[in-house]
Amino acid sequence: MKLNYFTKFEKILWISSVILITVSFILFDRTNYMSLFASLIGTTALIFNAKGNPVGPFMLIAFCILYGIISFGYAYYGETITYVGMSLPMAIVSFVTWIRNPYKGKKTEVTVKDITKKEITVMIILTVVVTIAFYFILGYFNTKNLIPSTLSITTSFIAAFLSARRSPYFALAYAVNDIVLMVLWVLATIDDITYMSVTICFVVFLGNDLYSFISWLKMQKRQKA
Repeated sequence: MKLNYFTKFEKILWISSVILITVSFILFDRTNYMSLFASLIGTTALIFNAKGNPVGPFMLIAFCILYGIISFGYAYYGETITYVGMSLPMAIVSFVTWIRNPYKGKKTEVTVKDITKKEITVMIILTVVVTIAFYFILGYFNTKNLIPSTLSITTSFIAAFLSARRSPYFALAYAVNDIVLMVLWVLATIDDITYMSVTICFVVFLGNDLYSFISWLKMQKRQKA
């Protein structure tokens, strides 16, 4: 990989994200190093996602496992089930899909794809089914903050589906999911201030995902040209 692979802005974005995550960990946590490690892996994965690089979804595989463990510790079973049971296998699918569809043979850039009306219809149907099913599953397990937890599953599924289809809108869906997760972890922070570091992590993720969306739109335009 070339030294100038990342733009100056992308380098600043990544360094700023790492600093903010680390400082928040020092201020609010200092004990849960798994949370810190997961956050750093996550923000690094997102900067690769912004480039359409398969390294992004590959690193998200590790993030899903770690985040699932963290969520289980606070009885956010919806998050645990979502990331380990859904986002993890979908990250694997995305990784394989991105690897198999390089742009003009470049292994560091995936070919961006327009999602079809048929795929949108399938996505909507599956999303409704998944949302309804998990609402009752999470309710059975007495999941904390049931409504936002269910909404997190909805947005996560849409994002994972669009990522596997190589649509630029996967990043926008993840941005919406970040907002939902910020709400979830703010609620957790009310009970335990150490979870503030997780909340800030998703604030950082939101900025990265919005940049990824813009980056993918530009990448799509360039590839079509």
